[in-house]
Amino acid sequence: MAGSELQIVSGAVTAYRLLDIAYAIDLPKAEALWAALERSASTRARLSTTPAKAVAFGVPPVEFTLEPVPLHLDAVTLTAEVTGRLFDFGVLSLALRVPARGLTWSAFAELMNTIDRAVGAASDSQLWAGLSRRIRRTFAGALIRPACSTVEEDYLIATVEAFDTPVNAEELQSRVDLVPLLSGERRALSAGARQDLLRQRFSWYTDDLVVLTWDRAFIYEPRAESDVVDVLEVANAQLLELRYYDELLDAELPRMYDLVEQTQRMSSLLASRRYALLARRLTALVAEVTELTEKVDNALQVTEDVYLARVYAAALELFRARAVGAAVDRKLAIIRETYTALYEEASAARAALMEMVVVVLIAVEIVLALLRH
Repeated sequence: MAGSELQIVSGAVTAYRLLDIAYAIDLPKAEALWAALERSASTRARLSTTPAKAVAFGVPPVEFTLEPVPLHLDAVTLTAEVTGRLFDFGVLSLALRVPARGLTWSAFAELMNTIDRAVGAASDSQLWAGLSRRIRRTFAGALIRPACSTVEEDYLIATVEAFDTPVNAEELQSRVDLVPLLSGERRALSAGARQDLLRQRFSWYTDDLVVLTWDRAFIYEPRAESDVVDVLEVANAQLLELRYYDELLDAELPRMYDLVEQTQRMSSLLASRRYALLARRLTALVAEVTELTEKVDNALQVTEDVYLARVYAAALELFRARAVGAAVDRKLAIIRETYTALYEEASAARAALMEMVVVVLIAVEIVLALLRH
């Protein structure tokens, strides 16, 4: 690499953990609960610099700050700032931010990887679980149908606001190796792997840079704007909720088939009512999932900001959120088709019952007429 190694004057590594904690969250009530505890005030998150008409939260999440926590990284203990966000569709996003100052680029990349080992998905750390339990207790009154889902998402973001030497985006990419920071690998990657890892790169000005991967991102933003970070957080929240409903429907479909099979084995007299009850149950499930997935789809509204729209679309593609959403839609379609078939079965069973009743009444009339004569 050309020149001496760059040093970070101002930057941070932020580890995110997102959890599904409820069917939905009453955000005004959550704000009131937080205020009643006489802690630091909660706020409604908004994108920092982008005009509201260009990009905005569908329903702004409630943002709050907790006390810093010690983070044990190998032989070193650092202090991590803790913030959280509650989304109205039932997602809790936790963020642990470790400031980085006076580090060489190599040390910065190592810090990223060390934090990943300490708090990543494979870690046995109880830190996330403890924070989650605390927040569930604090906001219990605002949680609508609290859930204990095991579906989680985690993401790491390395941000730099200033280096010891001013650099533009092109010079930065020539002077630092982004691959160890974004891959977590210490061994050299192949040329093809490096190219694929660095494929999603974005710049709007000459001095900013965003590089996205499946589970990590690097952001160089001299103006300290947080819009890209917020967009990535929302994309992860959307992926989490879609994964939750995908797994819910995966579990529901076999159960639905079993119930349909049991109903089909019943006598026609009992099947009609059972078909109707099962059809109503499936209708309620479809309505519930459709309502929540629409909220998820509208969590972030991107209209006029071309740059953020590109970053947001790339994140959804990398996270395969659209593929998971399509899978949810397919399973909902199967349930709707089953509901239609059940409705037709119930109608046919009712019609057959009515025909049988009519035949019986006619037979009774005939018998009574014969008896009278």
